[in-house]
Formats: sequence, structure tokens, C-alpha cells
Amino acid sequence: MKLTGGQVVARALKEYGVEYVAGVPGHGIWSLFDAFLQEGSEIPFIQVMHEQSAVHMADGYYRACGKPMACSTSVGPGATNTIIGLATAYTDSTSLFYVSGSPQTYMQGHGTMQEIERQQDNAFPRITEQVTKRAWQAHSVKTLPTIMHRAFSEMLTGRPGPVHVEVPMDVQVEADEVTIHPLDKRLPTGISYPDPKAIAAAAKVLLSARRPVIVAGGGAISANASAELTALAEKLGAAVSITWNGKGAISEDNALFIGAVGQTGTTCGNKITASADVVISVGCRFTDWSASSYAKGVSFSFPPGRLIHIDLDPREIGKTYPTEVGIVADAKIALAQLLDAISDDEAAMLREGNAAFAADVEQAKADWRAQVEPRETSRETPFTSQRPLVALRKVLPRDGIVVVGSGNTQGSVKQSFTIYEPRTHLTSGSYSPMGWAVPAAMGAKLACPEKKVVAIVGDGDFMMSLPEMGTAVMNGINVVFLVLNNQGYMSIRGGQRKFMGRHIASEFNHHAGSGEPYSADIAASARAFGLKAWKVEKDEDLESSLEAALNTDGPTLVEVIVSRDAAGPFATGWWDFPSPAYYEKEQAAYAEMRAKEQML
Repeated sequence: MKLTGGQVVARALKEYGVEYVAGVPGHGIWSLFDAFLQEGSEIPFIQVMHEQSAVHMADGYYRACGKPMACSTSVGPGATNTIIGLATAYTDSTSLFYVSGSPQTYMQGHGTMQEIERQQDNAFPRITEQVTKRAWQAHSVKTLPTIMHRAFSEMLTGRPGPVHVEVPMDVQVEADEVTIHPLDKRLPTGISYPDPKAIAAAAKVLLSARRPVIVAGGGAISANASAELTALAEKLGAAVSITWNGKGAISEDNALFIGAVGQTGTTCGNKITASADVVISVGCRFTDWSASSYAKGVSFSFPPGRLIHIDLDPREIGKTYPTEVGIVADAKIALAQLLDAISDDEAAMLREGNAAFAADVEQAKADWRAQVEPRETSRETPFTSQRPLVALRKVLPRDGIVVVGSGNTQGSVKQSFTIYEPRTHLTSGSYSPMGWAVPAAMGAKLACPEKKVVAIVGDGDFMMSLPEMGTAVMNGINVVFLVLNNQGYMSIRGGQRKFMGRHIASEFNHHAGSGEPYSADIAASARAFGLKAWKVEKDEDLESSLEAALNTDGPTLVEVIVSRDAAGPFATGWWDFPSPAYYEKEQAAYAEMRAKEQML
């Protein structure tokens, strides 16, 4: 067929199964956008208010359903606005397709409008190279079909991640005789199987365990390995802890679930995992958040604990901790083979021999519940951060999706919001940008229109994506936005107070006047965009408002006023935050924990 460059991109996206494109138009991309109106390449286009949101929307879409969505922008500022979104997807290993425009090939290097060219001509792809699996520049229509199938191959094989294709303005409009390459002829068949010797070695280690723990990371979710992970845990009697992105890998009403590890993990998650003699890590890369900044004995204890590390990316094996057995494979098949490698009789003997460990797990879970329940059941107002989460869980279906922003909200959800199914808790557990959850929730709703979707954010996070209320209304994306308003960046204030004894720029106050707390009327702002909205300040209104929002036909917002004090999650682990030298007391406490850090 004779197609323009824009048609090649649009038709390939359609044939490769992409259902939506999100973005903002501009002179550098409008010719390519026009191709989405051409017969044979029509794809619904979601117009957002900020380019960063387009990427976050595609990110949330992939996390919810495991299929890629596309996003697109013009050149210059529109393109550079995507970097936070791309970095978020890259660090969290989520796949999405990003296509941008660029100056005409014959004008690059001459300082055309919005071109970055002082170090290299048309240098924007040099930026995206650091936050994508691969970036391509198309120099002709003829090269585009190959670029498209290679981009999808890169995105859909191995460790997931975003890709970037840049199409200059002249290439977008020129036409040539081309063929869209069938994707099924360009992708490998099957998944990565583990080495049988590694499975045998891992099974031998597991059968010697007296305190076995499975740590589920985001890789367990992306591999759709929840059933196998749960079955292995039940067969071994292994406790299961999670990282942020691993939340949902096992139903949290399973008796073996012990909560999260890390700085805002649960006390039982950290205590039991740190005391494990064998840890099976499934798709976990041991970030400082999840490993308590590697302070030995807080979340993990390697050695004497032994690590069986399952990961699709060989670079993660042994990167931070020594491994007893490293298994490079798809997590789902690796866990299935471990299940087969251990007989039912062997597993029964293992469980019988580990009765004391099971009792320790139950006691640690009871101790944690005693600590957290007063905040979850408190009827005080302003609310604790935990109370609205308990109320939401009561009215949200088990398969409802929560998309969680950063800060206190993120940690409180990790500790106090029960998740039952994989891909129903979405959060940026690595890059953790403010402004992610609102558009990501809209992406999740596009991916799973039959499910209820709730974005849970703080007011500071929400204000960074407030304009996207218009996107939800214009496109009929029926998400509930739950805003926990504590009038500031309270997670930052908490850290400042802990490590420096004072705070700056973390409260929203009338700084130029009385110093009293400041807050926009968020519910009224939502109504101005066309949403139905509730502002909740009384306990008796909480559950009814959330239920009404969930049952409304259209996007809705519930603003809940929460306390600035005791407002966030419990800090049960350790996070390496140095204090300035002039804080001698804080420096002494920091030095004590810093000495425990061990990156082997």
C-alpha cells in the first residue's frame, strides 16, 4: 500500500491491537494525528490537558490489563513534558508506546522552533534513551514498518518497559509503497523457562527451610503468577510478604499473608521476613524502600538467610544481595516448576516441622492488628488517613481497582487497604511521582470498563493533575477520585520533623498572612469541571458518600478532610535519610542505623 508516515504508525498501532491513543496536539504532530481519522487506521483518541498525563494514562492502562496503550505529543515542550511519565513506566517496568514529532529532517540542527540542538542536532531522543527500553528516529517512510514491529517486540518481550518512536514532520506527510509487518511473524513464541538444575537446587534449599518466606514483587503481577505463588506458599506453609508493586500477588485474606516489607511495611511483614532462613524473591529488585535501605535485620537478613531469587532480568540477580540460587525465568513457569519439584509428602513433612514458625506468624499478625486498628476504626475528625480506606473497602467490590498516589496515601493504602486480586492495586512503587494516580486511574478504567475504579490521592498530589477532571468529563471516563485533604505534603513534613526537628514548605498555609492552614475547595473545583462531588467532614457521611460516588453514572469526586497529625502510615522499617551535620542528636541516631546497612 502507498501510505504516509503518519498512516504507517496509525495503521500499525491498530493492527497490533492498540485500542486507545492519548495526547495533546501540536504543529509537530498534527499530520500524524490526522491519520487516526483515515479509513483503516481509526483509533479512539483521548485528549488530555497535559502531556505527562497522557503517558501516565497509558501506564495505568497497561498495569490494569497487561496490554499496551499509545500516547503521543508534538515537539519541544510537549515532548519534554512526557519525561516524568516515561521514567515512571521505565522504573516500574510497564509497557507503553510513545510517538512524538520532530523538526523536518532537512531543517534539523538549524534551531527550528522548539528544537534542542546545541549539543546534538534534534537532541530530544538522547533524553528519552535514558527512560525507555529503546528509542528510534524514523528518517524515511520506508523505515517505519520495521521500526514499528521492532518497537513492539522490544516492548512486549523480556522485562516490560516503554518505547519511543520519533517521526519528523516531513516523514509524517510523505507517502511510499510499504507493508505493515504482521506482528505475530516478528515476535518470539513462548516464555523463558528456567534451568532445570536451578529448579532442583531451589527445591533442595526450600525443603531445608524452617522459616520460609516468599516476597512478591511487581514481577509476580506482570507474569500473572498469582495462582502459582499462592499454591507454592500453601504447599510449603511459607509466609508471603509484598513490595509496593507486588500488592495483590496473593489475596490478603489468605492466612499466609503477612503484609509489606520496607520502610512503610507492616511490623509483621518486616519481622517475619527478616527472621526467615529462606526467602524466595519473585520479581522483586530490592529497592531501598522495600529493603529498609539494606539495614540488616530490619527487613532482610542475608546472610544467614538464604535467597532464592526469581527474575526475568538477569541484571537483578545478585545485584544487591548474594543468592543461594538465582533463577532467570518467567515467574509463572518458575513457580509452577518449583511446585512440581516438591512432592506432597515432602511438603507435608516441611509444614509439620515448621509449626513453631506458623505460631510466630500468627502472633506477629495479631501484634500488627493491635497497633493499626485504632487508626482504622477511629471516629475522630478530621479523619485519620486509614479510616476512609476502611470505609472504601466496605463499599468497593472485591475486583474494584484502586490507583494510589504518592506520599502518606501510598503508605496507608499499603498497610490498611485489603487487596484480593492481582492488578487491582496500582501504584508507582519506584519513581512515585505526584500527579500519576489521577490519569493512571483513567487509563485503568479504559482498560477495564466493567470494573469500578477509584483514584486515591492526597491533596498535594491531586493539585498536580486537577485539570484532568476535564479529561474525565469530556471523555466519559467514570472514575471515582478520592482526595484525602490534609492541606499539604504531610509525608514530607513528617520526614523533615523526624530528621531535622522542624519543617519548611511542606504545609499549605497562608504564608503571607495569618499562617493559618490553606486549602482550595476541592469538591467545588470538581463541580466546576462538571463532576458530581461530595465533601466529607463527618464520620456519618463517609461510607454513604463513597457508595453514592461509586453508584453515580459519571466521574465523581469525594473530598475527605484528614488530620495533619498522625495522618500517615506507620514507619515500621528504616529509610536512609541523612540529617545536616548541625543536628547532632539526629546525626547520632542516623549513624547507628547507617552502620547496619549492608549491600553485599
